[in-house]
Amino acid sequence: MTRLHLFDLDGTLLHGSAAPVEISRQLGLDREIAELERDFVTRRVEPAEYARRVHFLWAELTVAHVDAAFAEAPWLRRIRETWDEIRGRGEYCAVVSLSPSFFVERLTGWGAHAAHGSRFPAVPFTEPLDPTGILTSAAKVGIADRLCGQFGLTRADCVAYGDSLSDAELFEVVPVSVAVNADRHLAGLATHTYAGQDLWDAYELVCGAR
Repeated sequence: MTRLHLFDLDGTLLHGSAAPVEISRQLGLDREIAELERDFVTRRVEPAEYARRVHFLWAELTVAHVDAAFAEAPWLRRIRETWDEIRGRGEYCAVVSLSPSFFVERLTGWGAHAAHGSRFPAVPFTEPLDPTGILTSAAKVGIADRLCGQFGLTRADCVAYGDSLSDAELFEVVPVSVAVNADRHLAGLATHTYAGQDLWDAYELVCGAR
C-alpha cells in the first residue's frame, strides 16, 4: 500500500521551536517573537495577522540570516534517514506548515517530495505581504487533498505527524496520525503519541501498526 506521510514543521520536525523563532533569533528579536508566539498560541492573533507582524519585524532579513536559522535550528534527529526510508518503500513524504515558504521549501533538499508553507515575498523583502497566501489549519487539509491528487492517493492513504492545534483538522480527516511532542490540543485525536527527539522513532510507531 502506498501512503503519503504529512509532516508539520514547527514543534514537530523542530524540537521545542518554530521557524519564525529561529529566524527572529538571528535578528536579535527574541523578546519580540516570544510575545507574538504567545499571542498566536493563545489565539489572540490569527495566522494572517501573525504573518503581517513577523513580516514587519523582519524588515532587515537577509538570505544569510535564513541560512543560519536553518542550519542552527533544533531539528529532530534522523529526518533525512526517515524520508529516505519512506522513499525506498515507494511512499511519499511532504511537509505542510504555516511557517514561511522560503524556510519550509528548503526541506525538499532533505528528501521531502513536496514542502508547502505560507507564501512570503522573496528575501530580502522588497514587496508587501499578500495575506491570501498565508496558510491556516484548514488550508493544511486542502494541501493534503491536492497532494493526494498529485500522487494518485486519497485521504485514506495519509499519515499525519503534528504537535498542536494547527494540526487538529488534518488529524481529524486522516486514518493514522502521530502526535509528536504534542500539546493538549491533539489529545484524543492521535493514533499514536511520541515524545522525544528522533523522527525515526516516531515513524516506527506507524510502521509497526501496518
